[in-house]
Amino acid sequence: MNDRLTINRKFHVATKRCGSKQIQSGTASVTPSGRVPRISRLLALAHHCFSLVQSGAIINQSELAHFGQISTTRMTQIMWLDNLAPDIQEEILFLPRTTQGRDSIKEADIRPIAKTLDWKKQRQMWKQLMATLPTHSVV
Repeated sequence: MNDRLTINRKFHVATKRCGSKQIQSGTASVTPSGRVPRISRLLALAHHCFSLVQSGAIINQSELAHFGQISTTRMTQIMWLDNLAPDIQEEILFLPRTTQGRDSIKEADIRPIAKTLDWKKQRQMWKQLMATLPTHSVV
């Protein structure tokens, strides 16, 4: 899949006294503090891997594991995240950034939820998990 992305943006090239040039954009870029939680990155990876298999670019999870240089078991654990109810996936993708210490939610915590195919049961398990976390770590 080679879709092209074109971004049109106005910018200004400023010339300094010494003759060097500097690109100045119209808006100041702000880098968010902290990092995206690992569980959010793994869920995004699961979505990407699923689309690779669906499109036929990759034959199966075993081939994905081979290319990713991880075990087939680990690839399966990551792909289970795609079984989560859409509202749970949305909450995971929009978790607040981790600014210090470890992530509040680990993939191993989510694994039993993802292995459950009943979305109603998943939602109950998710609420139980969220209730056990410190209130300041998850919005």
